[in-house]
Amino acid sequence: MDKKAKIELLRANLAEYPDFPKKGILFWDIFSILKEPELFHVLKDVLMETVKEIQPLPECIVALDARGFLFGPILSLELNIPFVPVRKPGKLPGELITSTYTKEYGEDSLALQLNSITNGQRVLIIDDLLATGGTLACAVEMVQKAGGNVIACLALIELEALNGRKLINKDIISLIKI
Repeated sequence: MDKKAKIELLRANLAEYPDFPKKGILFWDIFSILKEPELFHVLKDVLMETVKEIQPLPECIVALDARGFLFGPILSLELNIPFVPVRKPGKLPGELITSTYTKEYGEDSLALQLNSITNGQRVLIIDDLLATGGTLACAVEMVQKAGGNVIACLALIELEALNGRKLINKDIISLIKI
């Protein structure tokens, strides 16, 4: 099965939940893929194929709390490079870089450990969903403040109508466009 067919298979197996977590929001649930080991393997394969197309390759994977954590460590292990979490405030110890952002259904903050990225390190940021772009833009800003060089952002799903790309001045790769 080629990459395009794999992505179509994943899209066909995404569950959707209207009015979650708030009325008027259509929630796309990646857990419908993760609960099926065969589909999870397909997703891992597509992610690895996609990351290996990025040149030069990343030297670090940064993933966003919480669903980005499902994929970031897998990619890090496969590539034998560091994994760095971006979390909500109060969840990481030590000196932090923090930032506030607006998301599809509210406002939130994120934190990154200050010394988790080396100066000039090539970083790939991964999350499950690109909606309004606030979360990814916040992560890009923090990685850059930490000295990292964001070479791309990878989202499993992109809600194109929300035009979140416009907030992010980096290459964005999305597997499933809705």
